[in-house]
Amino acid sequence: MPAARPDDHPTEGLPEDLPEDLTRLAALHGVATSYRPDPDRTVPASATAVTHALAALGVDTRTPGAVRAALAARETELRERLLPPTVVLWGDGGTPAALAALPAGTRLRVDTEQGERREGTGRLPDGGTGPLPDGVHRVTATAPDGRTAEAHLVVAPARLPAPAARSHGLLVQLYSLLSHRSWGMGDLGDLGELAGWAGRALGAGFVQVNPLHAAVPGAPTDPSPYRPSSRRFPDPVHLRIEDVPESAHVTDPERARALRERAARLREGVLDKGALIDRDAVWELKRDALELLHEVPLGPGRRAAYCDYLAEQGTALEDHATWCALAEVHGPDWHRWPEGLRDPRSAATERARSELMDRVDFHSRLTWLTDTQLTAAQRTAREAGMPVGIVHDLAVGVHPRGADSWAQREYFAAGTSVGAPPDAFNARGQDWGLPPWRPDRLAEGGYAPFRGLLRGLFRYAGALRVDHVMGLFRLWWVPEGHPPTEGTYVHYDAEAMLAVLVLEAARAGAVVVGEDLGTVEPGVREALRERGVLGTSVLWFERDWTGDGRPLPPERWRADCLATATTHDLPSTAARLTGEHVELRDRLGLLARPLEEERAAASADTAEWLDVLARLGLLHGTGGGTGTPAEEAEIQAVHRFLLRTPARMVGVWLPDAVGDRRPQNLPGTWDQYPNWRLPVADAEGRPVTLEDLAASPRLHALMDAVRERGDG
Repeated sequence: MPAARPDDHPTEGLPEDLPEDLTRLAALHGVATSYRPDPDRTVPASATAVTHALAALGVDTRTPGAVRAALAARETELRERLLPPTVVLWGDGGTPAALAALPAGTRLRVDTEQGERREGTGRLPDGGTGPLPDGVHRVTATAPDGRTAEAHLVVAPARLPAPAARSHGLLVQLYSLLSHRSWGMGDLGDLGELAGWAGRALGAGFVQVNPLHAAVPGAPTDPSPYRPSSRRFPDPVHLRIEDVPESAHVTDPERARALRERAARLREGVLDKGALIDRDAVWELKRDALELLHEVPLGPGRRAAYCDYLAEQGTALEDHATWCALAEVHGPDWHRWPEGLRDPRSAATERARSELMDRVDFHSRLTWLTDTQLTAAQRTAREAGMPVGIVHDLAVGVHPRGADSWAQREYFAAGTSVGAPPDAFNARGQDWGLPPWRPDRLAEGGYAPFRGLLRGLFRYAGALRVDHVMGLFRLWWVPEGHPPTEGTYVHYDAEAMLAVLVLEAARAGAVVVGEDLGTVEPGVREALRERGVLGTSVLWFERDWTGDGRPLPPERWRADCLATATTHDLPSTAARLTGEHVELRDRLGLLARPLEEERAAASADTAEWLDVLARLGLLHGTGGGTGTPAEEAEIQAVHRFLLRTPARMVGVWLPDAVGDRRPQNLPGTWDQYPNWRLPVADAEGRPVTLEDLAASPRLHALMDAVRERGDG
């Protein structure tokens, strides 16, 4: 558990009925008793929020006596312990504070993950062979009075190097990128084709996609890629069936042909008939096809590669595949399984795993196949000249009924979910329905679950986008059955979380981009920048908020970021320029002000930005004799502006290249809008295939503007 980290102003505005003992106890467990929605206002947390958060951390607060006992126990624990559960040593030298505070004469022994042992007194031993290697080691401290303690020691590079070269790239939700070969939604074959084409023909340095984590099966499945079953393993729904070598040797070719014909009809329904992407229908077809492929024996080389993968992934993959097999029998919500099966380590689960071994092998093999195609996509990107390649997305959490919450149940805080406090944009706050990790258990386990999922993703990622990167520092915990307003922040050991992230990224030679949009706690961006983690800057939000509020000149943008015009949660650039995003929100009843006020505000915002673009000479034509329609010229100018900034990475939202008006996700909606189910489309809403994109004059004109590097 990290040292107490109260909020910035923990005593301002606290409610009179929050006892002092409870306040002190909360601080010692990293539970905030207030939060600041803006710099000028502090809001107290309720006793309900604080006690629920402490209860989820295993702290008894049911009576005043229990609070006093818990406080005394915690104070004694912190006073008497030699070491915290996890200690961080950065590569820029210095002694960690936890080690500097040890009694004089304390002996230290370090057992490295590389199998070496080093011993010394008073400081971290180098064993005569130099600094400790990067990794997660074990350190044992023995004080002169005989007390001993063990801790995990995370040794990480001081910072990640900046990307080797400044680059531009494409941002796309993979499911929305259909080709004439995919089965009703974009797949990993399409990703490889996009990367190969973008790298060679467009000079792109990267392609960023949505999370490809394994989803929770259901009827229907939650289409959001940000509520996965597992963040550790990918979803086989993204497989290109024809690219699996065993597909050439199926024993029932007639059935395989029938599945391909059904897939073609599904694809045509989306591309030609206006149907939405139906992930469940796609998975039904692919699952049947994969059952056929599972009947084909692997050749010796393929079998050896599969066995190597099983050995490398170990218990984590076995647990994941077991959950998938049990979900087929008992349904996807493990809370409703027979009691013995709710524990992945129980005798009942072991028996069930043995009885379902063929299904466990089936799901293990599907995970391996997906991993191989993801690796192939990254290899294709690098071979096409991309310095970064595929940028994968790490969701902020997992589904409460999914594989990770079952396999790692001891690491999750029961009875709570992650969300966001009330703010100027959402007075009711947000509840994302994702169980948070327990910071104490993470520290005690040396951050093993976090290390595992990072290592899995970095197998095939040139870079990783960390959604809501502020979650490495603190998360808003909402008690089950209560509104988001009844939540509070719980702090994590950000230094340890960052050290693990930097360590695994450095081992993979990968870039890390943090999504740090919205309300960001003071010091977070500075801490990320210090360790080489890039931020995210979106054009419409970049204003001089400490001055006159006008658009921030390009030279004043930060360099250590991925700069974009929009994201999957925001209006497309065409919609923003035309004001269509306001009309959409009005039709769905989402406006907070009268329609005319919203229109006027949006129009003024757009006009101000267009004036900036014109003054900088970036509007190369607005239709007057240039042959470029005004809207296209304005979108090109927006991206020329991005290239005028010092941002190390500049992203182009792929739908912007063809004038798509529709957001992929409209926050605040559920069934009112087809979130996560729309194909990339043109300005008229007609789906555009990957083949159409490659031949699009509008896309090539935009990418030509991007490759001008903003020179005007």
